[in-house]
This record gives sequence, structure tokens and C-alpha cells, in this order.
Amino acid sequence: MSKGLRLDTRYLQGSVSAEDIEAILPEVEKAHSLLVNRDGEGSEYLGWMDLPCNINEDILKDIEDTASKMRKNSDAIVVIGIGGSYLGARATVETLASEEDRRNIFFAGYNMSCVSLSALLNRLEDKDVSVNVISKSGTTTEPAITFRILEDFLQKKYGPDNISDRVICTTDNEKGALRAIADKKGYKSFVIPDDVGGRFSVFTPVGLLPIACAGINIRELVEGALRQREENLNCDISSNISYMYAAARNCLYRKGKRIEILGSFNSKLHYVDEWWKQLFGESEGKGGHSIFPASCDFSTDLHSMGQLIQQGERNLFETFLVVEKECSECEIPVSEDNLDNLNYLANKQLSYINRKAYEATAEAHFEGGVPNSTVFIPEMTPFYLGKLFYFFEKAVGASAYIAGVNPFNQPGVEAYKNKMFKLLGKPKA
Repeated sequence: MSKGLRLDTRYLQGSVSAEDIEAILPEVEKAHSLLVNRDGEGSEYLGWMDLPCNINEDILKDIEDTASKMRKNSDAIVVIGIGGSYLGARATVETLASEEDRRNIFFAGYNMSCVSLSALLNRLEDKDVSVNVISKSGTTTEPAITFRILEDFLQKKYGPDNISDRVICTTDNEKGALRAIADKKGYKSFVIPDDVGGRFSVFTPVGLLPIACAGINIRELVEGALRQREENLNCDISSNISYMYAAARNCLYRKGKRIEILGSFNSKLHYVDEWWKQLFGESEGKGGHSIFPASCDFSTDLHSMGQLIQQGERNLFETFLVVEKECSECEIPVSEDNLDNLNYLANKQLSYINRKAYEATAEAHFEGGVPNSTVFIPEMTPFYLGKLFYFFEKAVGASAYIAGVNPFNQPGVEAYKNKMFKLLGKPKA
């Protein structure tokens, strides 16, 4: 089995030719130069590129020690954040944490649904609770409101002077509302680096503290990212799969493929898909350029979206995520009466059948006019998830530069906020 990620592009044939790749190579090389020399738009937010090799040992140890204390003090840990301030952590927890640890980690602050927050507060009533609130500014509406409510909940539960060891803030080093709160109330805090944007922050305390709180080895996660970084240093797309992926998807876009579906055949990868959607949607969706990032959980969605994918408008392409070695197995038993006619599958592993479902899907969709490629992940461990995160981060940086947009800003997200604040009567600063 391969020791690294693999990108299989066989089903791009007919849609992305060798000539197409040859033609786009100068743009790949330019994107590589902008990333390496840090002289492109948004270059002040390229700190993520070197995070895996620059993470301070003292910070790692502090994160591990803090997470250990939180796990000992609490049987419920609430992570408050939205977008890049929680998706990387949630993707990792949902993918890798044990069932018991997943039950003890709660995520909040990513919407304003009173139904879901009320349900969470009810679940926390008979638990010992710690909170990790994550926000660069401390004023992002959804997490700020949620933190105010949960801080009040903690004060009523333990007393207003007894919660300083139950609140951890991850925020700016010097400024912002959450920094002011942490300093005034004596809450322990971790710093979000100035040169790392939220959607690239999984290898900072933003992601690493909640991940460690779920009992996951953050050093292995970082090690995987470090190995992928080393593999992605050159500009040769025959070996740099991040650049090959970036080049192929831009070729497809220029041929009218406006939608990319990330399809996973492992249910635990659902939130990896959600993380990917923000990473690519927020990085590339600007200036009139837009590959719309969508996701499907296969084989489930083959029974809902499969018809559209197979025979709908030919404006989409797919990228599959396939885990080569599953962490558990289920064998199909023999039935004496065979009333369901499934004995032809008897004694086979469910993972084998799932793999054949992927192979059939990739081939059928290709024959139906949907070009697709596959990222093969050797097994689902912190090491390989770290590699996958970094693979996509490097790919989106290159892909957006190829498309001619700044990968690292998000000016459009302020539009709804400004209108919402006006409707709510927010005082002008």
C-alpha cells in the first residue's frame, strides 16, 4: 500500500488532455512562484504554508497539557466557533475520535438556532462543562452571542468567580473583544497567528486544542502535514498532486464545468467535505469566478443525487475521497434460505462491497459524461488526515491564483452582515 496520498486521474480522459495540461503549465508555475516568493495578492496570509515545520514545541506542549486538564475537569467540552474557527477541528473529531470522546465534545456558535442551543443547554445541565471559544475579533455574531449565553450558563452553574479555569479563549494576541474579555476575566488564552486565515487554521491552536480535547494525537496530525508539505515543495505536477489537482480543475472550469462534487464513500468524512467546501468556496468564489463546491455522502446520495449526476446537465465534475484500509470490518453472513438472494455476497467484507460501489460509480459517471478523479488515502489516521488537509490547502492556493483571484480574502461575506446589523439596529462604531 502506498505510503502517501495518491491522485488517480484516469477518468479525466476526454475532458483534460495532455495538451490541456501542457498549456496551463505556465500558469501553474506562476502560481507556484507567487506562493513560494510570497508576492501575490493576499501574501500576508501565507503563514499556513510553513505551519507544520514552524509550530513551537512549547505551544504544542501547552495545548496538550491544557486539553488534558479540560478532559479531567469536564465530561462535556463545548467548542464555540464558526466557519474556519471550527470546521477543521470538527472534521478531525468526527473522523478520528472514539465514540466516547465524540459524545463529550459539543460544537456551538455556528448558527443562531434557538432550538439547537436550547437543546445543548439542556444536555449540559447535569455535566461538568468547559468551553473553548474561538474568534479572532470576538465580535462575529454567531459565536459571540453563543459565548455570552454559555458564559452566563457557567456563571449560574458554578458561581461568577469560579469559572476562570473552565473557559479557554483562542483569539488575537493583542486586540479585539475576546482578547479584552480574556484579559479582564483571567481566562487562559491561545493566539491565532496574524498571518493565517481562518479556513487555513487547523494546524494552529484554533484546530489543535479542540482536536487534543478529543484525545487525538495532534503531533501525528502535524507530522502528516509536514510530510505533505515536503512532497509539495516542487513545481512538477507529475509528483506534486496538489498542483495536478489545481491544474485539472481549472482546465475543467474553462470547458464549462462549473460545479465540483466531493464524493466520500466513508461516512466519517462528512465534515472533511464541509471543511473542503469552505476552503474552496471562500478562496475562489470572487471576481465573477466560481467553481461551486458541493459534496455527496456515497453511496447514500446515489439514491437521491445519483440520477442528476448520471444524466443531468453536463456542467459538473467529481473528486472522490477513498480510504484504502478501513479501521473496522463487517462480514456478510451466509443465509440458509437466501430469501434476499444475497448469498453471492456471503463471506465478503462490507468494505470490499463499498469499494466496488466506488469503482462502479466512478466508471458509470465517467461514461455518463462526468469527468472525475480520486484522492486515495491509505488509512484514516491523524497522520494521513494531516496530509489531506495540507494537500487541499496547497491546492486551493495554487488553483485560485491560476484563476486570477486572491485566495486569502473574503470581501463578500460582509454584505449580509452589514444588512443584518442595520435591521438589528446595531449602533455605529
